[in-house]
Amino acid sequence: MQAVIYDSFGARPQLRSVPDPTPEPHGVVIRVMATGVCRSDWHGWMGHDPDIRLPHVPGHEFAGVVVAAGSQVRRWKAGDRVTMPFVAACGACPECHSGNQQVCDHQFQPGFTHWGSFAQYVAVSQADLNLVRLPEAMDFGTAASLGCRFVTSYRAVVDQGRASPGQWVAVHGCGGVGLSAVMIASAAGARVVAVDIADDKLELARELGAQATVNASRVADVVEAVREITDGGAHVSLDALGHPSTCFNSIANLRKRGRHVQVGLMLGEHATPAVPMSRVIANELEIVGSHGMQAHRYGTMFGLVDAASLDLRRLVGRTVSLEQSIDVLTSMDAFAGVGVTVVTEF
Repeated sequence: MQAVIYDSFGARPQLRSVPDPTPEPHGVVIRVMATGVCRSDWHGWMGHDPDIRLPHVPGHEFAGVVVAAGSQVRRWKAGDRVTMPFVAACGACPECHSGNQQVCDHQFQPGFTHWGSFAQYVAVSQADLNLVRLPEAMDFGTAASLGCRFVTSYRAVVDQGRASPGQWVAVHGCGGVGLSAVMIASAAGARVVAVDIADDKLELARELGAQATVNASRVADVVEAVREITDGGAHVSLDALGHPSTCFNSIANLRKRGRHVQVGLMLGEHATPAVPMSRVIANELEIVGSHGMQAHRYGTMFGLVDAASLDLRRLVGRTVSLEQSIDVLTSMDAFAGVGVTVVTEF
C-alpha cells in the first residue's frame, strides 16, 4: 500500500510503498476513505509523543470500509462503513469496565502507538469494542473531520464542561477543535464567545453559532474582554489550542465556580504552563482535562447533530491528496487555513 512515513522526527515525511496490514484475531483492516490532518499529528512528527516508534505512519482521524476481519470479530464484516475514536480501548482494564475507554490503561492509538491512517489501509485492534458504524447519510470526508476534534469537543463541552442552556462558554482557539466546540455549545443552548487572532476564523465561528468574538491580537486584555462580554466571566471555558497563554486566559476569564476544560495538547516546552492558582482557590474554579470520547457515546453525539440539524460539512476547510498531506502536516504550526483539512485521495 501507499503510505506517508517518516524515519526521524522533524524530517520531511515521504510517500512510499509499505506492506499491507493484516488483521489480528480480534481486529480488522480498514480501507481508508478519508483521514483528517490534525495538529496532534504535527506534535507526533515533532517528537513530542514518547509512544511513537520510528519509522512511523501518522494519522488518527479516519473513516473507511472494513476489508478484512479477524476470526474473533463478531460485530463487523467486510463492506461495513466505520469510524472510531482516536483512543482504542483494551476492554479489560478497570477504566474500560467503568465505561471510560477514553482513558484506557492499555490504549491503542493508530497514528501514535501504531501506524496510522495516512495510508491506504489501517489496522484496528479490539474491533468489536472500538469501531463505530457511520450513519448512512454521512460521507467519509465529513466522518473523518469528526475525528479527534469534533468528538473531543463534544465530550469537553457536554460531558466534562457540563455546559447548559443560557450559560456562557468561552472557546480559546478557533481551529478544528475550537470551531467544533462553538457549534456544539451553541447547539446545546449555551451562549458562546470565541477567541482567536484570525478574523476569518472568528467570522466562521460567528456563522457556526458564536454570539460574540474577541480578536486576541487587537485587545489589550483578553481576560477582561471576555469578562465584559459575559457580564462577569464564562461559566465554562475551553483552551482549544494548547498554549500557555490560552490556558491561562481560559482559567482567568471564568466567573466564580466556573469550569475550565483543557482540550488542546500541552506538550514539549508547553507541558508545564503557569496557572492562576490563587484565582482557582478563591473562586472555587474547576480544572478538568478532556481526552477523546468513548465509542459508546457516539450515538448520543449523532443524536445532537440530528436534533440541531448541524451541517458538519462546514467544518471541512479543504480536501487534499495523500501526497499533498505531507505539506499540510509539516506546516501545521503555522495555523494557516480555516476549518479541517481532510485527505480524500489515496
